[in-house]
Amino acid sequence: MGLQLDDTSPNVRAARTRGWLRAAIVASFALCFVAAAVGFVGFLSQLRGVEAEPPHNADGIVVLTGGSSRVSDAMELLAAGYGKRLLISGVHPTNDANDISRSVPDSQPLMRCCVDLDHSAVNTRSNAAETRRWVRERGFKSLIVVTSNYHMPRAIVELSHAMPDVTLIPFAVVGDKWRDEPWWTSGATVRLLLSEYAKYVAAEVRVRLADAGLDLAPDLGEPGQRRPATALAN
Repeated sequence: MGLQLDDTSPNVRAARTRGWLRAAIVASFALCFVAAAVGFVGFLSQLRGVEAEPPHNADGIVVLTGGSSRVSDAMELLAAGYGKRLLISGVHPTNDANDISRSVPDSQPLMRCCVDLDHSAVNTRSNAAETRRWVRERGFKSLIVVTSNYHMPRAIVELSHAMPDVTLIPFAVVGDKWRDEPWWTSGATVRLLLSEYAKYVAAEVRVRLADAGLDLAPDLGEPGQRRPATALAN
């Protein structure tokens, strides 16, 4: 006749502990997956599928480089009088006003009078820091933000954190590929959105922690330490 283990024996307790631990790990992963999926849906709901004119004018316009037609769309807004001046943030160090004029036809008059170039910014957070310097130098209180639709949520997080007293008006640039086919049919677009969503979540977490007094990656730059290069000395 076989021996039966008592429910209180060490082996049974250890087996039960391992079972509960496995169940807790599986449940945690499942909750994380559901939370990430819900968050991703919420992120997608923020992305505009069509371009719309700003509801009203602003003191200035800032365009964050990195996507096709962002600069040309920003120049069109400036020409239409939606802002007094335009900051092109994140310009490659080797490019100047002439390079931009060649890529955006009929922009030379505006480049001479009303456009500033920022060569310092290398990512969205430094875009926000350089834009803050520019806004403070100009005394602006409202700003139209021009960037790609998939990048806009993270850009607004960074800019609003850097300039909580400035009114931000998003102008989301929608690429031709986004219009021509559903995003889920393109593997490259899916990867882009997942990558941008991860960066957006990281920015949200960092900003919320900073607002709570726990800044894990402080911005060491001081306002006025660097100035954006202008299209002309003005």
